[in-house]
Amino acid sequence: MKNSILVHSANQANQNADTYLKFQMNRQTSGLIHVKHTQEAVIVPVASVTPMPSMADCILGLINWRSRICWAIDLPKILDLEPLKSNEREYNVVIVRVESALMGLVVQSIKGTTKISADTVRSPVGKLASSLIPYLRGCVWQEEELSLVLDAEAIVQSSLLRD
Repeated sequence: MKNSILVHSANQANQNADTYLKFQMNRQTSGLIHVKHTQEAVIVPVASVTPMPSMADCILGLINWRSRICWAIDLPKILDLEPLKSNEREYNVVIVRVESALMGLVVQSIKGTTKISADTVRSPVGKLASSLIPYLRGCVWQEEELSLVLDAEAIVQSSLLRD
């Protein structure tokens, strides 16, 4: 009887959890973006990214995704983390959509999807660098690792992309 209650509450907790795409931004930092903003995770050859002159350092260039052109952004660089290595042959890109804006967030690696309950997301204030806070919905401990729960809207609207 007691086991059935535990199983029921575990199932109920899983039903209340949201699905996120998990990825590694650099060796030390993993990130999560809610799947409602995630269109696809793709691997893109570096040679297929068209650099654009006079753009912010975090903008790697333009990519063609399913016959649509979108910006490829160095996500760790926007977040003031260790940027991606410049000697990569291909990029792992998370294509995100916020309203009509489409953007490719380039990360170190894609880990897959995970479920997170809203009550496990903690405030990042005081735990992380203040430069990260505007781009976060919070942080969560998962499998003995701190993951940043990113705010896709704040990233897409970042003033760093407009400089």
